[in-house]
Amino acid sequence: MDIFSLLKLLGGLGLFIYGMLTMGNALEKMAGEKLEKTLETVTGNIFKAIGIGALVTGIIQSSSATTVMVVGFVNAGIMNLRQAVGVIMGANIGTTVTAQLLRLDSSGTLENSVFMQLLKPSMLAYVAVAVGAAIFMFAKKRKLHDFGEILLGFGVLFIGMSVMEGSVTSLRDLPWFQNMFTLFTNPILGVLVGLVVTGIIQSSSASVGILQAVASTGAISYAAAIPIIMGQNIGTCVTALLSALGANKNAKRAAMIHFYFNLIGSIFFITVIYTLNAVIGFSFWNDPIDKAAIANFHTLFNVVVTILFIPFRGVLITLAEKTIKQKPTENEISHDLSRLDERFYSSPAVALEQCNKIILAMGQSAQSNLKMVNAAIVDQTPPRLETFKDTESFLDRAEARLNSYMLGIKEDELSENSRKAYSEMLHSIGDFERVGDYAENLLEFYEDMQERGTVFSQEAISELRVMSQAVEEIVSLTVQAYENNDATLARQVEPLEDVIDSIKEALKSRHISRLQSGICTVSTGIPFLDIIHDYEKISDHCSNVAVYVMMMADTENQFDVHEYRKILKDLRTDEFQAFSSLYENKYLNKVI
Repeated sequence: MDIFSLLKLLGGLGLFIYGMLTMGNALEKMAGEKLEKTLETVTGNIFKAIGIGALVTGIIQSSSATTVMVVGFVNAGIMNLRQAVGVIMGANIGTTVTAQLLRLDSSGTLENSVFMQLLKPSMLAYVAVAVGAAIFMFAKKRKLHDFGEILLGFGVLFIGMSVMEGSVTSLRDLPWFQNMFTLFTNPILGVLVGLVVTGIIQSSSASVGILQAVASTGAISYAAAIPIIMGQNIGTCVTALLSALGANKNAKRAAMIHFYFNLIGSIFFITVIYTLNAVIGFSFWNDPIDKAAIANFHTLFNVVVTILFIPFRGVLITLAEKTIKQKPTENEISHDLSRLDERFYSSPAVALEQCNKIILAMGQSAQSNLKMVNAAIVDQTPPRLETFKDTESFLDRAEARLNSYMLGIKEDELSENSRKAYSEMLHSIGDFERVGDYAENLLEFYEDMQERGTVFSQEAISELRVMSQAVEEIVSLTVQAYENNDATLARQVEPLEDVIDSIKEALKSRHISRLQSGICTVSTGIPFLDIIHDYEKISDHCSNVAVYVMMMADTENQFDVHEYRKILKDLRTDEFQAFSSLYENKYLNKVI
C-alpha cells in the first residue's frame, strides 16, 4: 500500500465515522427529547427493557452512547441494575443496524438494471448528500433542518464506505495482504485485533464497517472475520468502562454488566463455533466473507447471546457486584444533584431534562422550608432546624451546580422548543433559590424574636396567618405549574400576586396604626414589616416562574419576562379578573 492509498483509507474512515455520527446526532435531535422519558419507562419487564435498549441504540447508532446513558441513569439513581441489564442487552442488538444498512450495498443485493443500480446506497448516497445539503442550508424549520442533516450523514456514511473499499481494492492480489489475514484465523489474535481497533475508535459500528470495507477485497475468510467480530463486541465496552471511572459503585457495575455480557458471550460463541467446526467441519470456513455475511453474523451473535442471557441476567448482576464490592451500609447517591452527570452531555435533551428535575426539586424544597417557617411564625411550632439548614444548603448547591452544568449543554443540538426551555430554566433556577433565601430570612426574624422574647399581638398574628396562607398557595401553584408545564395553572399566579401586593399594603397601613396607638411596639413592628415585605418578594419570584411557564406555551411570541407580565396585566382578561375576585374574597377581604 502506497502513501496515497493509505491517505485515501484514512480519509474514507474519517468520512464514514463523521457520517455515522452526523446521522445519529440528527436522529437524536429529532427524537432525543423522548429518549430520556423512553428509558425511564423501563420496568422489571426484561423484554420491554431489551426493546427500548434496541430502539434507542438504533436511533442514535451507538451502543456505547446508550450504555453511557444507562451508566449515568444508574449513577443518578433513576434506574437500578435489574432495569439496566435489559437495556444493555437491547443496546447490543440495536448497534447492528449500521452494519445491516451497509450490507445493502453488497453486490447481488439489488438487480443490475439502471434503475436498481441508482437505488444502491453507494449511488443513492450522492443524491442524499445533494438533497440533504440543500435542505440543511435553506430550511428554516428546525425539524426540516434536522432531516437534511440526517440525509447528509447517511450520504457521507456510504461515500466514506466506498472510499475505504476503493483504497483497499488494489491490495486484493498482493500476497502479503492475503497472508496477513490468515494470521487472524487464530481466534485469540483475531479477538485481540477486533478489541484493540474498536477500543481505539470507540465504536463497534465503525469497526464493523471497516471490516466490511476490507471484506470487499475478498481477502478475509469466515475463519478470520468471526474472531475479529467477537473482539469488536468486547472492544465496544471501553467507552462505558471509561465513563464509569468517576461514578458511584452501582454505575461501575452497570458498565461491568456490559463488559461481562460481551466477554462471556464471545467466549461462548467462539467455543461453540470452533467445536462444531472441529466435529462436523464448515464447508464455508475458508471461503471469502462478504459484507452481508458480516452484518448477519454480527446481528446473530448479539440476538443469540441476548436470548441465552435472559434467564441468567441475575448472573451478570452478581458478577458485577462481586467485581465492584460495596459495604451494605454505604450510600453513595447524594440527593438529586447526582442526576447532573456529564455523561448526559452526549444527549443534550436528556441532560436538559435532568436539569428540569433538579429545578423542580429546588421549588419543592423552597416550598417545604417556607411551610416550616410559616408554622413557626404563625403557630409557634418549633422548626426542625437541621432539616431546614440541609434543605437551604441543597438550594445553594443546586443553584451553583445547575448554572455550571447547563453551560456544558450544547444549545445548537437542542430542538427549538428545548432551546427556549433552556433559557427559561436558567431564570427559574435563580427565582426558586431566592424563594429559599427569603424563607431563610423569615427564620432569622423568628429566631431573633425568640431570643429577645418578643411576640406579635393576636391581631398581627391573624393578619400574618392570612398572608402566609396566600403565599403558601402561590408557591404551591407555581411549583405545580412548573412540574406539569401547565400554562392554565400558571395563569392563576399573577392574579394572586396582585392580591398579595394589596394585602401587603393593607397590613402595612394597619400595623402603622397599631404602632401609633401603642398596641404594638417598635421591637415587634420592624420584624412585622420585614416579614410582610419578604412574603411579597416571594410572590414576585413565583410570578416570574409562572410567566416563564406561560412563555413556554406561547410559541408565537417572543417577549422578556417584564414585558410579558406587563402585557398580561394590561389585558386584564375575564379569566384574570375572575381569579382576582376569587383571591380577594379568600384573602384580602379578611384583612381590610
